[in-house]
Amino acid sequence: MNNQRKLLSVSKLAISFPTADGELEALKGSSFDLYRGEALGIVGESGSGKSMTALSILQLLPSSAVWKSGSIDLFLEEDKPLRINELSPLELQGIRGNRISMIFQDPMSSLNPVHTCGQQVAEVLMLHEGMSKKAAQLKVYELFEQVKLPDVERIYSAYPHQLSGGQKQRIMIAMAIATTPDLIIADEPTTSLDVTVQQEILRLLIEFKKELGIGILFISHDLGVISEIADRVLVMRKGEIVERGPKENILKQPKHPYTQGLLACRPPLDRRLKRLPTIADFQANDGEPPAPQVYEKADYQSHLAKLEDNPVILSVKALQTWYPSKKNFWGKPVDFVKAVDNVSFQMKKGESIGLVGESGCGKTTLGKTLIKLIPARSGQIIFDNADLSALDEREMRPFRKKMQIVFQDPFASLNPRKMIGHAIAEPMEQYFSNLTSAQRKEKTIHLLEKVGLEPDHFFRYPHEFSGGQRQRVAIARALAVEPDFLICDESVSSLDVSVQAQILNLLTELREERGLSYIFISHDLSVVKFMADRMLVMKEGRVVEEGLADEVYQQPKTSYTQKLIEAIPDSSLIS
Repeated sequence: MNNQRKLLSVSKLAISFPTADGELEALKGSSFDLYRGEALGIVGESGSGKSMTALSILQLLPSSAVWKSGSIDLFLEEDKPLRINELSPLELQGIRGNRISMIFQDPMSSLNPVHTCGQQVAEVLMLHEGMSKKAAQLKVYELFEQVKLPDVERIYSAYPHQLSGGQKQRIMIAMAIATTPDLIIADEPTTSLDVTVQQEILRLLIEFKKELGIGILFISHDLGVISEIADRVLVMRKGEIVERGPKENILKQPKHPYTQGLLACRPPLDRRLKRLPTIADFQANDGEPPAPQVYEKADYQSHLAKLEDNPVILSVKALQTWYPSKKNFWGKPVDFVKAVDNVSFQMKKGESIGLVGESGCGKTTLGKTLIKLIPARSGQIIFDNADLSALDEREMRPFRKKMQIVFQDPFASLNPRKMIGHAIAEPMEQYFSNLTSAQRKEKTIHLLEKVGLEPDHFFRYPHEFSGGQRQRVAIARALAVEPDFLICDESVSSLDVSVQAQILNLLTELREERGLSYIFISHDLSVVKFMADRMLVMKEGRVVEEGLADEVYQQPKTSYTQKLIEAIPDSSLIS
């Protein structure tokens, strides 16, 4: 990179936070450079310092953060350094969103709920580019088309709560690229996107990088995505950079045991494992990966045969969930969005079904309809020999314990005023009234440890956790009532690969121990292939392909499924 112009220089950056147990070092003297037209990938587990590094560059650190040492220089006109950490708030206002843009990990908490999505992107253009309201609106339409949003006029007028998680994330990406900044900081920007949209967004960012010389700091736990976009990679652990180099070296020939462990945790696409290796397994073997627990073909065939003998736990018949999209003068709906359109399938006890498809295909709506969080227009949902579609909310109460959902957006599904220990224990009060307060707390702490959190996290609030940690809290809460059937809606999409492996192993163990049944909604086909026995592929509200997961992946019957598989990031660079 010596022949390229330097864009960003971070030197000896050290950030800490005061805690009851002393000082917590979030960053321990990190240093790196970023050049124009380069994408620098940062990988590491939750708490490694990835997002803290990004927030430091934009001077968006929490008020409790202590800047111990270090400098951050931005090279703009004539390559003269601008020391960001010495700028006034007014000077920073001219830099943020203009010369440096950031795509945040959690679009729901980054978008203003009282303004339409189009207005929020147009505001950036009017503020930094001096555009008129009309010109800004037309430019926003172009940006929405660039990030592959459907029906851009409707999206412009929609509020954040009216869009899917993937659509909200694309709004944030459009906002970040609106002013053609010098530097884009992307913090898990494709986490909630399906593989086809993810592919288009990565292509767009690569195009900006090459043609406009934009520098990209790309933070991700998805090593497949890093292999697609990054030129160089930094690996962070506990506030330190433990390995750095060209992506080919890091992903194909990692030297540090921690990097080797991260790579070993990824669900493979070329074979089916009984259990994924974790960082703990890797470190227990002195840096050597444990022998993979491969599911032999005969064993897996036996597993599928046993499932066939199990009773049907869920039967869905001609299910329809429609939303009114247009009303006449009298308020009567005259047109509908057919989110779920005549869907039928059966599920055996102990079976795991993967539900895949592009954003907006109806996956999440189907999941919510199955547990009656959204009313169905017509059709039947027969669970445990009861027709749920005929039950009112009072009659549904016994089934709420048996059927649980882990939502895609954990921040929106957790009460910000409740400590997470109380949020997990609360359902136990309803369904396990025989337990004492002490027993509920003990069970809650056990669940926290099961999902990779600490016992003292019991007393923390949702805002004190990272996105991945909040997702683990949501999983622990869903498991608290010991359900028989669990819908996981992108439940591991925001987790780094090591924690993802831990959670997937946990869900697999619970399935074996308790005969738990899953509907696993995900855009990550490697995760679906690991978890699912069968796969349903949805498009525009309908199931367009159904079959055994391995067969659908290896021999897709529809061009749509083929397109989804082809959009999976190329893993040939990854060892």
